Amino acid sequence: MAIPVVGYGGRSPPKTFLGGRVGRIEKQPQQQPFCYNGINMSVRLILAIVSTLLEEAAIAVIVLWGLPQLDIHIPLAGLIAMMVAWGAYTVITYRIGSRALRKKPVVGLPDMVGGKGEVVSPLDPEGLIKIKGELWITKSAGGRIDTGEEVTVVEQDGLKLIVRKGD
Repeated sequence: MAIPVVGYGGRSPPKTFLGGRVGRIEKQPQQQPFCYNGINMSVRLILAIVSTLLEEAAIAVIVLWGLPQLDIHIPLAGLIAMMVAWGAYTVITYRIGSRALRKKPVVGLPDMVGGKGEVVSPLDPEGLIKIKGELWITKSAGGRIDTGEEVTVVEQDGLKLIVRKGD
């Protein structure tokens, strides 16, 4: 026996979500694939696989044909070991490179204000400091600051940072 739907003019009742709210089910927007310089990362993976196969083929040709021409003979086990080592090297460098491409830049002028660094050359009033592994030309906001002291960036002036002794 079918139960009639009352109050919706013959239409199905609206779908409910968690928490009892009533609304329509909307399609979620698809997440854009990660790209680096306009190259989709899956395309980059395919190119890496193809280039690795070509490199492996070149190694095999050199070892099986080129070296015997020079009267240098490498056993098959040596060829297999070289190819496995090259494949491992390729995988490791691909993973490290992909991780580096996905990282957002850590250091930049907008992120500097409030950052802490260490004086590399004395600030009297200008000198160098190191922040997050990078050297920056800086100017002291108040007096001389010696090498090795901690400083805090208080503002920027073009590409020059203005600093004071750290708190």
